[in-house]
Amino acid sequence: MEMDLSPKSALKVYGGEGGSYYAWCPSELPMLREGNIGAAKLSLEKNGFALPSYSDSSKFAYVLQGSGVAGIVLPEQEEKAISIKKGDAIALPFGVVTWWYNKEDTELVVLLLGDTSKAHKPGQFTDFFLTGSNGIFTGFSAEFVSRAWDLEVDVIKSLVGEQKGTGIVRLDGMLKMPEAKEEHRNGMALNCEEAPLDVDIKGGGRVVVLNTQNLPLVGEVGLGADLVRLDGRAMCSPGFSCDSALQVTYIVQGSGRVQVVGVDGRRVLETTVKAGNLFIVPRFFVVSKIADSDGMEWFSIITTPNPVFTHLAGRTSVWKALSPQVLEAALNVPRDLEQHFRSKRTCDAIFFPPPN
Repeated sequence: MEMDLSPKSALKVYGGEGGSYYAWCPSELPMLREGNIGAAKLSLEKNGFALPSYSDSSKFAYVLQGSGVAGIVLPEQEEKAISIKKGDAIALPFGVVTWWYNKEDTELVVLLLGDTSKAHKPGQFTDFFLTGSNGIFTGFSAEFVSRAWDLEVDVIKSLVGEQKGTGIVRLDGMLKMPEAKEEHRNGMALNCEEAPLDVDIKGGGRVVVLNTQNLPLVGEVGLGADLVRLDGRAMCSPGFSCDSALQVTYIVQGSGRVQVVGVDGRRVLETTVKAGNLFIVPRFFVVSKIADSDGMEWFSIITTPNPVFTHLAGRTSVWKALSPQVLEAALNVPRDLEQHFRSKRTCDAIFFPPPN
């Protein structure tokens, strides 16, 4: 039975006045379970507060819209409150406790993509909340919590039971949350829209790659990530990950066409993708994209921290590395046709501007 690779949108899991939490479900997108990938979106309204929690998965957070404050507590370290805005990528290793707050009128939307290979449910994140109606300490007896916190039992009942919200709540606008410190962003967050470009091809596209140099926590997350902008009607070279990595792609804005080719040279996906879609390319399958006239932007994670790609068109393609004799034999064409083929795409790499 063929795996369904078609792009999907997230479904609402829970929410209220403060905002909502959406997730892609493995039953809707089977490649999540197959690839041990989790994908979700957090949306916070003004004064929306995502309660402190930790997860069973390491992940990347990418701010799709708005601005706000994120609280991050690494194991055995103090809380770091950082300002976040559109384009920010944040690496979240195992064991990190996070909270999110939006004090602005504009909705704050954060994409979450990560590894579920150690999670309770393959293809899904499980969050453990410290407070709220489903908080960890609601499950312990008052005696245990009292002993742990060195507080009277009647005080414990007030502390544990006062927050009636689940996951996301709306705060009183008068409540002053921790001030974000700019120095806390160092090593914790990187704005992909402002970072130096790793690839920049005029009329083609641009790439910012997240790595241990520009975002040190990437090494602890165990995933790679990048932000790609493809210009209007430009093409992304057909290519594949040659180190057994999955590519998980979320379309941030714009739209375009995608084709994926798999085993036995069979096209397994041909579709149009648009903002809000998520799709996953299996290991070693070849993918190519062509943007519509308005261009297309996507954020991807790759299931290895230092991915290696092989491209099948362009200056850096494997075709250019093969000898003329091998190409003639492999393609079963005369030398003049092989030479004509080799003479093309001698300058363009990875991204190809639209034809004149």
